[in-house]
Amino acid sequence: MPSRRLAIATSAEYPSVQPDDAHLAASLERLGLPPAVRVWNDPAVDWSAFDAVLIRTIWDYFRHHAAFLDWLDRLDALGVRTINDSALLRWNSDKRYLLDLAQHGVDIIPTRLADAAALPDTLAALAGQAVVIKPSVSGSAWHTLRGTAGDAALAAAVAQLPRGRDYLVQPFVPEVVSHGEWSLLYFAGAFSHAVLKRPAAGDYRVQGEYGGSAEPAQPDAAILAAAGRALAALAALGHGDHAYLRVDGVVSGGRFLVMELELIEPFLHLAAQPAAAERLAQDVAARLAPTTLAGLR
Repeated sequence: MPSRRLAIATSAEYPSVQPDDAHLAASLERLGLPPAVRVWNDPAVDWSAFDAVLIRTIWDYFRHHAAFLDWLDRLDALGVRTINDSALLRWNSDKRYLLDLAQHGVDIIPTRLADAAALPDTLAALAGQAVVIKPSVSGSAWHTLRGTAGDAALAAAVAQLPRGRDYLVQPFVPEVVSHGEWSLLYFAGAFSHAVLKRPAAGDYRVQGEYGGSAEPAQPDAAILAAAGRALAALAALGHGDHAYLRVDGVVSGGRFLVMELELIEPFLHLAAQPAAAERLAQDVAARLAPTTLAGLR
């Protein structure tokens, strides 16, 4: 079989395979795809040396969004496949995609989009409501604010936000604190496993760097059906093919509300799911089969 060359893309802060992806990397190697770990924005990397790039822990892409989009353009020009697909990565890199999902009937947390200059007027229309504000291009609660619209403290914090960016304004959903946030993992379009994430006491952010925790959990049929509608909407938008996908959401008022679809660099919670890691590795290997690669060229 002709040699197939796979890179795993990461960020400078995480220059090696992370523990959660260790079984995935080992499975790829057993399938004849020993992955080479490369920092996505390292100018010394010769990306033409690879047939494909598996996007994993590029956990700083949102801080360098223009460079990230340029990198995808460069990979496309070189004929180097990205997993997930580069068009999907571009779409998913700006959270305004939530509005696209809503137009296709997906229940999302109600979302308003405003640039920095328009935020005061947007918040004025929501006076007295608990809100969360985040950049449309962001991750890990970067530049995220929580407060009450109309309060001086929130107005002062908003005034310090970076200009030249667009922001999402959403109601704060208290169930994130009281019941937790769901993450449902899908590989090659099929549900694999789920975790329920909870913030540390006194916080609302579920990310581990803020003290949040995640525990394996089994979603009920209603949650799975709601997530399935999000996948159907994604397909209707022309993005039906994805090796991995994480659906994040919260149950509020009896409905599962989608908070995000994570298709770029989600933490996949694979450490306790070796079979899932192997399924993902097998799907990646199939995408890099010589006949598949030949058809893409």
